[in-house]
Amino acid sequence: MPETLQITNLHVAVEGKPILRGVHLTINRGEVHALMGPNGSGKSTLGNAIMGHPNYEVTEGAIELNGQDILAMDASERARAGIFMAFQRPMAIPGVKMADFLRHATTNVRNPQRKEGEELIPMRQFRKELTAKMEQLKMDVEFARRYVNDGFSGGEMKRAEILQMAMLRPKFAILDETDSGLDVDAVKLASQSIAAIAQEQEGGAEMGILIITHHDKLLEYNTPDFTHVMMGGRIVETGGVELARELYTSGYDRIRSSYPEEAAVEDEMQQAAAAAV
Repeated sequence: MPETLQITNLHVAVEGKPILRGVHLTINRGEVHALMGPNGSGKSTLGNAIMGHPNYEVTEGAIELNGQDILAMDASERARAGIFMAFQRPMAIPGVKMADFLRHATTNVRNPQRKEGEELIPMRQFRKELTAKMEQLKMDVEFARRYVNDGFSGGEMKRAEILQMAMLRPKFAILDETDSGLDVDAVKLASQSIAAIAQEQEGGAEMGILIITHHDKLLEYNTPDFTHVMMGGRIVETGGVELARELYTSGYDRIRSSYPEEAAVEDEMQQAAAAAV
């Protein structure tokens, strides 16, 4: 049986406002899933809920990793269990060097039972692996000495997220608009890097990936086994890579006309968001 991340009838609210209204999604290791939809449809909310962000309240439904309910786990426990999320807008951590951050994070994920104060991955082993991954991602070694996301450009932040994924080697990775803010060449490099990292997992078991995106360029080297369309807080349609290409080329008019109830909810959500600004 493949390892599985399963979302069942998931309802999520933010500050008391319902965002997700019954999401069903199953991702097996080795599969690539693309999640597309208009702004404000709930895509990032789904990623944050899976990762355990405390501001996202699960009001109904289940998230299971290999049959185990993970809703009671905090974000760090979910990371140790093998779930990773590359954020759309990662936060800066002034004073903490990338190398130090990655050494601690990598140790904790690879040794989930480790307690604070116990030994980290040996420095020589860590440096060798980190250097190899940075070379693969075409990153200057000086990058590791900089503070986490502090003063980084948008492209550097996204590459730092991919470097984290490469070092942590998760079972399942959620990539929230990793292509946003990147030029064409950077998106191509990111796409190639994600594909290579996903196939390098120990034991030959590839990563399960959920790519949240508005475009199809990040999918160039990560051809989705399934493309899902979210609207009004629900996944309304699922197809293959051809669906991703259709959405990028033609937009969401066909989806809106095919699912008028969800389109109406989408409009209400966007109007509420605009009024709150």
